[in-house]
Amino acid sequence: MPDYRKDPDAIARLTPEQFRVTQQAGTERPGTGEYLANKAPGIYVDIVSGEPLFASSDKYESGCGWPSFTRPIEPAHVSELSDASLGMVRTEVRSTQGDSHLGHVFPDGPADRGGLRYCINSASLRFVPREEMEAQGYGAYLGQVDGAQ
Repeated sequence: MPDYRKDPDAIARLTPEQFRVTQQAGTERPGTGEYLANKAPGIYVDIVSGEPLFASSDKYESGCGWPSFTRPIEPAHVSELSDASLGMVRTEVRSTQGDSHLGHVFPDGPADRGGLRYCINSASLRFVPREEMEAQGYGAYLGQVDGAQ
């Protein structure tokens, strides 16, 4: 089992925006994220811990301005917490081992795919293309990226 953890060296390498989002629970401006329009097959991992979070085959265009996914690739790697900031109650999602703020989950996703929308900041993610997954230790997830849209 890989050792996913909050890595101080990885935190030191974060850009100011990545640090603000992952370590200070910030949010990218809508429409600005690096992975919003990415349609390549692969997986998205926590930029701090490397935990596998989302597969390209579960990504969809929600129109909200952030990358959206219908489910985590490995539910144990995504923690959900109540977030009462901004005068409303939302469900924050964080990486379990890296404790990085990822974004929020809402119950307005595609009904035929479970009904959830994981609205995720690109700044909290690192994309691993399908052709690099085996070499980077994510070969066990190759079957989950087939059929990427």
